[in-house]
Amino acid sequence: MDKVYISQLHVDTIIGVYDFEKESKQSLYFDIEMLCDISAAAATDDINLALDYAKVSERVIEHTTAKPVELLETLVEQLAALILTEFATNQVTIRVSKPAAVPQAQTVGVEITRRKVG
Repeated sequence: MDKVYISQLHVDTIIGVYDFEKESKQSLYFDIEMLCDISAAAATDDINLALDYAKVSERVIEHTTAKPVELLETLVEQLAALILTEFATNQVTIRVSKPAAVPQAQTVGVEITRRKVG
């Protein structure tokens, strides 16, 4: 399998458990890897046969900013389900980093890998 990836996709959104986190947007950074077969797109030079990383990026930004959640865990599960449903991939790995969450750390976050069922 081939891999299409997005690195350090930046999204400002409301996320967090604590009241102060719900008062202003925070930066999140997404690293997304999607397994797919790129041979048809490569052979024809046709974007319609490719896993379009620009469209994936747009959907991640749209979903992340549309309805705030409290936990990164909730957000990455939602995004994995969205990507597996809407795009031609059988497996997605999403890592989200939240740099402002722990002042003593450069960043913290969550990473998951999910596969299409069936």
